[in-house]
Amino acid sequence: MTDGKPMSDRAKDERTLAEEQAVEDAAERSEGGIDGDYEALLRLMKENDELKDRALRAAAEMENLRRRTARDVQDARAYAVANFARDMLSVSDNLRRAIDAIPEEAKASGDVGFKSLIEGVEITERSMLSTLERHGVKKLDPQGEKFDPNFHQAMFEVPNPEVPANTVVQVVQSGYSIGDRVLRPAMVGVAKGGPKQPSTASVEPGPVNEQAEKDA
Repeated sequence: MTDGKPMSDRAKDERTLAEEQAVEDAAERSEGGIDGDYEALLRLMKENDELKDRALRAAAEMENLRRRTARDVQDARAYAVANFARDMLSVSDNLRRAIDAIPEEAKASGDVGFKSLIEGVEITERSMLSTLERHGVKKLDPQGEKFDPNFHQAMFEVPNPEVPANTVVQVVQSGYSIGDRVLRPAMVGVAKGGPKQPSTASVEPGPVNEQAEKDA
């Protein structure tokens, strides 16, 4: 005995202190583990939110791409024949000029062969226009309508106080549209000097297209 306690009691005290220290160490390790797990959980939740946001953005981009592609395909189908149709309009114009160039006396002459030729040209013109219309090409004939610079090309003005100003009084060359686009504007003459059109704003005739005037 060195401290007044039997050896057995002192050993018990040392064992008790060792056990208490072990418990404390285990508790500290446990608390540290819980904190680490919590931080890891927060990190995983943040990464999950980021991945979810990326997935939503990717889905939105794919949907926008799908819509744009569908619109481009639709436009391609609707306007694929635009250039070809525009070229065919010159052929139709020439057929109409050929018919208009025939004098009325010649038409009324009674010559069977000549009448058959005229009818053949007219049938060809109607067939061509009908074919173009099946492909979405529509004729613009704005006689008597208000001048619209989106669809009409003003070639000249006609003084006429009896007709509202900016009214189309003469169609020099018919226009055509395909879908909601203008394939070729109608070349027209508009009234000048009459009462204004009943609208909020008066539309002035556009500038004369010199090339269009030559083609007419």
